[in-house]
Amino acid sequence: MEAKDEFLEIFYDNIERDGSERLVEWLEKSDFFTCPASARRHSAYKGGLCQHSINVYKRLVKLLEGEYGSQWSKKVSPESVAIMGLLHDVCKVGTYVEDLKNVKVDGKWEQKPYYRVEDSLPYGHGEKSVYILSAFIKLTREEALAINWHMGEYDARVQNGSGMLSDVFYKYPVCFLLHLADLSATYLDEKCETL
Repeated sequence: MEAKDEFLEIFYDNIERDGSERLVEWLEKSDFFTCPASARRHSAYKGGLCQHSINVYKRLVKLLEGEYGSQWSKKVSPESVAIMGLLHDVCKVGTYVEDLKNVKVDGKWEQKPYYRVEDSLPYGHGEKSVYILSAFIKLTREEALAINWHMGEYDARVQNGSGMLSDVFYKYPVCFLLHLADLSATYLDEKCETL
């Protein structure tokens, strides 16, 4: 099954929230299904963002099963898990531009394709995803916090020692689990294109 088909199957099987149809229409019109997940690191290839989103969703389900057992859906709804896992990185839509760069190969210069970041809405990362999603669907507090803080300690807002991230992770454990799912998908399931 192609990544886009798998993504949409998971989406439609789990997400029924008001506005979700408009959200899918927006995703279809955007580059969500064709853009990379990063410019130079994990899943830096066409369709990488869609595949990364699926990987994060699957990792989140495994983490919830490991933490809460087979009854995990009584703790966190399957709809919330799909929203958090599949949509945490919608902030990346429209930010990667294909370009060419000169690279020396066997002593000769060749032009090679690469992605560069050109963000037309520099709103942040997790907070940008929450902002975009909120235009289509109403997020629960837990969903908004998990998506907002999914970068964990790599979020620039935490770099100067704020205890806010710890507070969020203690109060809403699924926020921590989404962060772990994102890390696991990135470093265990996906290839780094520059190494």
